[in-house]
Amino acid sequence: MVGIKEKISYGFGDMASSVFWKIFGMYLLFFYTDIFGLAPAAVGTMFFVTRIWDAVNDPIFGMLADRTESRRGKFRPWILFGALPFAIFGVLTFAVPPTTWAPWTRLLYAYITYTLMMMAYSAVNVPYASLLGVISSDGRDRNALSSYRMFFAYAGSLIALAMTEPLVRFFSRSLDSDALGWTFSVAVVGLLCLALLLLCFRGVCERVRPDASESGSVSEDLKDLLLHNRPWWILLGAGITALIFNSVRDGAAIYYFKYYVHQEDTQAFGGFFTLSALYLMVGQLSNMAGVALSAPLADRLGKKRVYGGAMCIAALLSIVFFFLQPNQIVLMFVLQLLISLCAGSIFPLLWSMYADIADWSEWKTGRRATGLIFSSSSMSQKLGWTIGGALTGWLLSFYGFQANEIQSADAISGIRAMLGYLPAVGAVASAILVSFYPLGDNTMREVAEGLESRRRTK
Repeated sequence: MVGIKEKISYGFGDMASSVFWKIFGMYLLFFYTDIFGLAPAAVGTMFFVTRIWDAVNDPIFGMLADRTESRRGKFRPWILFGALPFAIFGVLTFAVPPTTWAPWTRLLYAYITYTLMMMAYSAVNVPYASLLGVISSDGRDRNALSSYRMFFAYAGSLIALAMTEPLVRFFSRSLDSDALGWTFSVAVVGLLCLALLLLCFRGVCERVRPDASESGSVSEDLKDLLLHNRPWWILLGAGITALIFNSVRDGAAIYYFKYYVHQEDTQAFGGFFTLSALYLMVGQLSNMAGVALSAPLADRLGKKRVYGGAMCIAALLSIVFFFLQPNQIVLMFVLQLLISLCAGSIFPLLWSMYADIADWSEWKTGRRATGLIFSSSSMSQKLGWTIGGALTGWLLSFYGFQANEIQSADAISGIRAMLGYLPAVGAVASAILVSFYPLGDNTMREVAEGLESRRRTK
């Protein structure tokens, strides 16, 4: 059995990733348009180009990790040596070049730093995800580790939301610069992420060592995955569309409160948090509650039913969100709570289904490609954020958004739509795709029995 300390240490890894991921998801578009000074269409295109490249990297890092051999294991060395670049590139992404730089050089700087940051994220997060398959072979341990991971991930997101805006205000006022305020704030966050990753490295062990016979060539692994793994393709699509739903709503939230509600400067809890920050934190707390509810609901109703039902409810509530008026603050928070509860419940189910796919693939092919299989989760996450982030930038431009100006009626309507019916399309698409997922409880019992029998005979 895996001890509580190791479970917590494992959770620290995704807490670090989630702190940075939430900051990038919530604030990077706003930072680029309102602080950096880039056009929203240019940012949308940059997100699309760089994230497509980044998503392609994930299976590469997964295969490299599968083939890593060291006294520290296959996956732990990637966390150790990737922690510092992860922190450094995160800070550089939120650094603004001098105003003397030409516009194209400033845009190039954004392309380079963001690309390097996302590659560092992959180099850490893909091997980290793969650790779930090698810390223990016991199903109960894996379920517990997955739950710890998701809880700490959402806790990390909550920390990011709680820290970022107060830090930005503090450093902006102290340094008399909004740009430096963001850079120094992210530097503080980067140090926290570095510490969490090192604690994760020190606190976990790799116990499951696959036999050499279970390792195939890169071409064999890719062929099995791309040509013969239908459940993987279904889950990839479901994950992408679910993340589109989340990323469009999250990316548009700060614009919604600044330009539609006109209460971005409203302070709460003694002036510590803005209204938008509280809105986002309510979402994270609801996500954590959704994580707690997902397992018992799935045990009772099945993963597919819970996933599909949650996405359909979230889509319906998002449509209702579009019709809210600027003064209906309470309803905004109530709908955010309910939508986030639904969204939070699906991601543990996605992880559980990815684990099912890894076992099913080993059962079917006789080989285990842990890193490659688990990299698909990161790839779907990034592709979802890629498309969602790009859509947010493109839509802002399409509706005529002008940074730091009074917005036109079309721009306001577009911002409302990005928290309303537009992301609902992604939620419905995700529910439809999951309805075709073939690995039900009966199938996975057969897989588990087959793998256990196979391992006993070795």
